[in-house]
Amino acid sequence: MSRLETTRAELGLVVVYLNKAEARDKICRAIQYGSKFLSDGQAGTAQNVDKSTSLARKVFRLFKFVNDLHALISPVPKGTPLPLALLGKSKNALLSTFLFLDQIVWLSRTGIYKDKEGAELVGRISLFCYLGSSVCTSLVEIGELARLSTSIKKLEKEIGNKDKHYNEQYRARLEKSSERSLALIKAGMDVVVAFGLLQLAPKKVTPRVTGAFGFASSLISCYQLLPSHPKSKTV
Repeated sequence: MSRLETTRAELGLVVVYLNKAEARDKICRAIQYGSKFLSDGQAGTAQNVDKSTSLARKVFRLFKFVNDLHALISPVPKGTPLPLALLGKSKNALLSTFLFLDQIVWLSRTGIYKDKEGAELVGRISLFCYLGSSVCTSLVEIGELARLSTSIKKLEKEIGNKDKHYNEQYRARLEKSSERSLALIKAGMDVVVAFGLLQLAPKKVTPRVTGAFGFASSLISCYQLLPSHPKSKTV
């Protein structure tokens, strides 16, 4: 493959990536929390970028609550333990509520919804929903990692002395475990972000700490949304 064809293929992946509304939202989120980290809650250019990007992101999330509402009423995968199923549905319900209430906050900031005190209350309730959904996500990922660990150990016993890294099923489970671990790290960071936005521990979780965790969490989200390269076939 020539350098031009390689460049064209790479640019094609970038186009596919940027065409995703979710990807653009996460890039904006990285800008938002990066600005929050730089401003540390102080007035100035960085704080203006933080506020304007936050408002812009709310437009990306209009009607996004439908996604988690659909997941809420969809059946859980077969074999999922009841506690994990309940946690997963709780996450969907809380995240859907957060995204729905966030639209009211957007209406207030644009001047359409005039009740400022009501909008502030709704905004705080929505952030508690976000905190709850992040906690549920963390617990789900811990549970799924435990299940994966058990299945990997069972598979190792079945494979025996053979080179397990040549076993496709083993490699797939290891890859899934890595994905779950990364999702757990991200969910834990989002819990800290929610604490910061709610100012539940203002002395420890400062705007700078909130910005740092939010920025790192956003980078993980951007990575998770990257299009996968087609795997080359071996003969």
